Amino acid sequence: MTVDEFLVWCETAPGRHELVRGEVVAMAPERVRHARLKFAVQTALASSLGRSGLPCEMLPDGITVRIDDHTAYEPDALVCCGAALDPDAVEVREPVIVVEVLSPGTRRIDEGAKLADYFRLASLRHYLLIDPKRAVVVHHRRDGDAIATRIVAQGVLHLDPPGVEIPVGPLFTGP
Repeated sequence: MTVDEFLVWCETAPGRHELVRGEVVAMAPERVRHARLKFAVQTALASSLGRSGLPCEMLPDGITVRIDDHTAYEPDALVCCGAALDPDAVEVREPVIVVEVLSPGTRRIDEGAKLADYFRLASLRHYLLIDPKRAVVVHHRRDGDAIATRIVAQGVLHLDPPGVEIPVGPLFTGP
Protein backbone atom coordinates (compact mmCIF):
# COMPACT_ATOMS: atom_id res chain seq x y z
CA MET A 1 0.00 0.00 0.00
CA THR A 2 1.20 3.52 -0.73
CA VAL A 3 0.81 6.39 1.72
CA ASP A 4 -1.82 7.97 -0.55
CA GLU A 5 -3.83 4.72 -0.53
CA PHE A 6 -3.30 4.41 3.22
CA LEU A 7 -4.64 7.91 3.93
CA VAL A 8 -7.79 7.14 1.94
CA TRP A 9 -8.18 3.78 3.70
CA CYS A 10 -7.76 5.45 7.14
CA GLU A 11 -10.76 7.69 6.54
CA THR A 12 -13.10 4.74 7.15
CA ALA A 13 -10.92 2.29 9.09
CA PRO A 14 -11.65 2.03 12.82
CA GLY A 15 -8.77 2.62 15.25
CA ARG A 16 -5.37 4.21 14.70
CA HIS A 17 -2.76 2.90 12.30
CA GLU A 18 0.64 3.60 10.79
CA LEU A 19 2.08 2.45 7.49
CA VAL A 20 5.50 0.78 7.60
CA ARG A 21 7.10 -0.17 4.29
CA GLY A 22 3.68 -0.64 2.71
CA GLU A 23 2.18 -2.67 5.57
CA VAL A 24 -0.58 -1.36 7.83
CA VAL A 25 0.30 -1.59 11.53
CA ALA A 26 -2.44 -1.14 14.15
CA MET A 27 -1.58 1.07 17.10
CA ALA A 28 -2.28 -0.39 20.53
CA PRO A 29 -4.59 1.31 23.02
CA GLU A 30 -2.83 3.82 25.29
CA ARG A 31 -2.24 3.54 29.01
CA VAL A 32 -3.29 6.48 31.21
CA ARG A 33 0.39 7.28 31.96
CA HIS A 34 1.06 7.58 28.22
CA ALA A 35 -1.97 9.80 27.59
CA ARG A 36 -1.13 12.13 30.48
CA LEU A 37 2.48 12.52 29.41
CA LYS A 38 1.50 13.05 25.80
CA PHE A 39 -0.91 15.80 26.85
CA ALA A 40 1.75 17.41 29.06
CA VAL A 41 4.28 17.63 26.23
CA GLN A 42 1.64 18.86 23.77
CA THR A 43 0.62 21.57 26.24
CA ALA A 44 4.25 22.56 26.94
CA LEU A 45 5.00 22.87 23.22
CA ALA A 46 1.82 24.83 22.50
CA SER A 47 2.45 27.19 25.43
CA SER A 48 6.05 27.84 24.43
CA LEU A 49 5.06 28.49 20.83
CA GLY A 50 2.31 30.84 21.98
CA ARG A 51 4.79 32.87 24.02
CA SER A 52 7.38 32.91 21.23
CA GLY A 53 5.27 34.51 18.53
CA LEU A 54 6.91 32.22 15.98
CA PRO A 55 4.97 31.24 12.83
CA CYS A 56 4.76 27.65 14.08
CA GLU A 57 2.09 25.39 15.50
CA MET A 58 1.95 22.26 17.61
CA LEU A 59 -0.28 19.50 16.34
CA PRO A 60 -1.32 16.60 18.58
CA ASP A 61 -1.50 12.93 17.63
CA GLY A 62 -3.82 12.14 14.75
CA ILE A 63 -1.74 13.89 12.10
CA THR A 64 0.32 11.78 9.70
CA VAL A 65 3.99 12.35 8.86
CA ARG A 66 4.95 10.90 5.47
CA ILE A 67 8.46 9.48 5.39
CA ASP A 68 8.39 8.15 1.84
CA ASP A 69 5.87 6.63 -0.59
CA HIS A 70 5.32 3.56 1.63
CA THR A 71 5.93 4.72 5.22
CA ALA A 72 3.89 7.13 7.34
CA TYR A 73 3.82 7.58 11.08
CA GLU A 74 1.47 9.27 13.55
CA PRO A 75 3.63 10.86 16.27
CA ASP A 76 2.31 11.86 19.69
CA ALA A 77 3.00 15.54 18.90
CA LEU A 78 4.75 17.58 16.26
CA VAL A 79 5.67 21.15 15.47
CA CYS A 80 5.63 22.62 12.00
CA CYS A 81 6.56 26.15 10.97
CA GLY A 82 5.91 28.40 8.02
CA ALA A 83 2.74 28.92 6.04
CA ALA A 84 -0.55 28.04 7.69
CA LEU A 85 -1.68 24.48 7.03
CA ASP A 86 -4.84 23.65 5.13
CA PRO A 87 -7.41 22.94 7.88
CA ASP A 88 -8.53 19.82 5.98
CA ALA A 89 -5.01 18.37 5.70
CA VAL A 90 -4.37 14.99 7.35
CA GLU A 91 -0.60 15.07 7.04
CA VAL A 92 2.36 17.34 7.70
CA ARG A 93 5.22 16.98 5.27
CA GLU A 94 7.85 19.18 6.93
CA PRO A 95 7.82 18.83 10.72
CA VAL A 96 10.57 20.59 12.67
CA ILE A 97 9.96 18.72 15.94
CA VAL A 98 8.51 15.22 16.36
CA VAL A 99 7.65 13.70 19.74
CA GLU A 100 7.01 10.07 20.67
CA VAL A 101 6.09 8.95 24.18
CA LEU A 102 7.69 5.56 24.73
CA SER A 103 5.49 2.60 25.58
CA PRO A 104 6.39 -1.06 26.15
CA GLY A 105 5.04 -2.19 22.79
CA THR A 106 6.66 0.50 20.63
CA ARG A 107 9.83 1.47 22.46
CA ARG A 108 12.18 -0.51 20.21
CA ILE A 109 10.59 0.89 17.05
CA ASP A 110 10.57 4.48 18.34
CA GLU A 111 14.25 4.26 19.35
CA GLY A 112 15.33 2.51 16.14
CA ALA A 113 13.41 2.56 12.86
CA LYS A 114 11.46 5.76 13.60
CA LEU A 115 14.60 7.58 14.73
CA ALA A 116 16.30 6.78 11.43
CA ASP A 117 13.15 7.41 9.37
CA TYR A 118 12.19 10.76 10.89
CA PHE A 119 15.70 12.11 10.30
CA ARG A 120 15.34 11.23 6.61
CA LEU A 121 13.12 14.33 6.51
CA ALA A 122 15.29 17.37 5.73
CA SER A 123 13.00 19.63 7.78
CA LEU A 124 13.35 17.67 11.04
CA ARG A 125 15.61 19.26 13.66
CA HIS A 126 14.48 17.56 16.89
CA TYR A 127 13.14 14.11 17.75
CA LEU A 128 12.06 13.81 21.37
CA LEU A 129 11.53 10.45 23.03
CA ILE A 130 9.65 10.87 26.30
CA ASP A 131 10.43 7.99 28.67
CA PRO A 132 7.70 7.71 31.34
CA LYS A 133 9.44 4.91 33.27
CA ARG A 134 12.74 6.77 33.72
CA ALA A 135 11.19 10.29 33.73
CA VAL A 136 13.65 11.56 31.11
CA VAL A 137 13.54 13.08 27.65
CA VAL A 138 15.94 11.65 25.08
CA HIS A 139 16.61 14.58 22.76
CA HIS A 140 17.97 13.76 19.31
CA ARG A 141 19.02 16.92 17.46
CA ARG A 142 20.25 17.37 13.91
CA ASP A 143 23.75 18.83 14.21
CA GLY A 144 25.03 19.41 10.68
CA ASP A 145 25.46 15.97 9.12
CA ALA A 146 25.24 14.17 12.48
CA ILE A 147 22.58 13.49 15.09
CA ALA A 148 23.53 14.63 18.60
CA THR A 149 21.77 12.94 21.52
CA ARG A 150 21.37 13.99 25.13
CA ILE A 151 19.27 12.69 27.99
CA VAL A 152 17.51 15.32 30.09
CA ALA A 153 15.73 14.76 33.41
CA GLN A 154 15.60 18.37 34.70
CA GLY A 155 16.06 21.88 33.43
CA VAL A 156 14.87 23.28 30.14
CA LEU A 157 15.04 21.82 26.64
CA HIS A 158 16.11 24.48 24.13
CA LEU A 159 14.75 23.51 20.73
CA ASP A 160 16.37 25.81 18.20
CA PRO A 161 15.27 26.03 15.52
CA PRO A 162 12.50 27.00 15.84
CA GLY A 163 13.35 28.68 19.16
CA VAL A 164 11.12 27.16 21.82
CA GLU A 165 11.88 26.06 25.36
CA ILE A 166 10.23 23.27 27.35
CA PRO A 167 10.71 22.75 31.10
CA VAL A 168 11.37 19.01 31.53
CA GLY A 169 10.58 18.34 35.19
CA PRO A 170 6.93 19.45 35.03
CA LEU A 171 6.25 16.97 32.22
CA PHE A 172 6.60 14.14 34.73
CA THR A 173 5.00 15.68 37.82
CA GLY A 174 1.35 15.69 36.70
CA PRO A 175 -1.43 13.73 38.40
